[in-house]
Amino acid sequence: MKNMLKTIVAATAIGSAAFIPQQADACTRVVYHGTDSLYVVGRSLDWKTPIPTNLYVYPRGIKKQGAKTPDGINWTSKYGAVYAVGYDGGITEGMNEKGLVVNALFCKGTIYNNEHTLDKTPISNALFIAWMLDNNATTREVVDMLTTTDFRLDVADFDGGTVATLHWGITDAEGNSAILEFSQGEIKIYDPGDIWCMTNDPQWPDMKAIVEYWEKIGGRNMLPGTVSSPDRCVRGNYFAHHVQQTGDGDLGVSITRSIMANESVPYTYMIEGEPNLSSTQWRSYANTRDLRYYWDVVTNNGIYYVDLNKCDLRKGAKIHKLDTSDTVDLVGDVTAKFKANPGFTPMY
Repeated sequence: MKNMLKTIVAATAIGSAAFIPQQADACTRVVYHGTDSLYVVGRSLDWKTPIPTNLYVYPRGIKKQGAKTPDGINWTSKYGAVYAVGYDGGITEGMNEKGLVVNALFCKGTIYNNEHTLDKTPISNALFIAWMLDNNATTREVVDMLTTTDFRLDVADFDGGTVATLHWGITDAEGNSAILEFSQGEIKIYDPGDIWCMTNDPQWPDMKAIVEYWEKIGGRNMLPGTVSSPDRCVRGNYFAHHVQQTGDGDLGVSITRSIMANESVPYTYMIEGEPNLSSTQWRSYANTRDLRYYWDVVTNNGIYYVDLNKCDLRKGAKIHKLDTSDTVDLVGDVTAKFKANPGFTPMY
């Protein structure tokens, strides 16, 4: 997506892998590049305590209030989408009917606001992903919206007072990607170029430097093997570039799934002295071409998917929900198992 981002920040190679500490929080995002316009966005959600996450399908034409007060950012959705909603209160990620995918990953270095953002129009982090997915078909359009809208991001605590410090990966059906971060209250948007993985800390300029350092070493005989964020990013990027390319959607998801298994933190894995170490709870795989969104809970017996082609996304259609805790036995196409629902209540 070179030369596409109007206000892109050049990712300078600063920092060193030797000085990056182990991270307790762990999420990984990989973009698989297949053939015949196949792109699969794989993602793992890792956290120290369970984050109950349900799936919702929202049709077009729904009016949404983006903040606690009516003077925040409000919109009517142009596109239908599937959302993964944590605690039934905030959107973690999703894919819309145009194949646009947005995923939120933790990033401790995030600072959303400063003294210059206080008077800007608010939008809650609980609906920030919906704002991007509901109004845009491509990564370019998301970037344009973010850089031409005078807004601030308001963030509610969760999990007993944890602040959701996040950054976002954005990929569209043509494989164009961007990474969105907030640094000292300023929005930063990066073109990841030929780096097809992102994890948590450090923020992207330093992470890019680490990945490029390991690219010079080469990965055939040696790759960093810990569960730290930089090590997972290096491994994920290496394998994404060295697996077979295919135009078969099922095989592409399987390949992405195998990469994500390599990047995940084993369930119940513990390190002495690291009580907050996060292990993988679930993984998702978004096929941007065929509009299938897969769900892979590590304690379930199989993986399953919703097919947006089969969903009623017309204006006036009902919202539908899949309660992922209902059973551990779902597998394959579960589109018909979604049930009509009034929608989730945002944690403004």
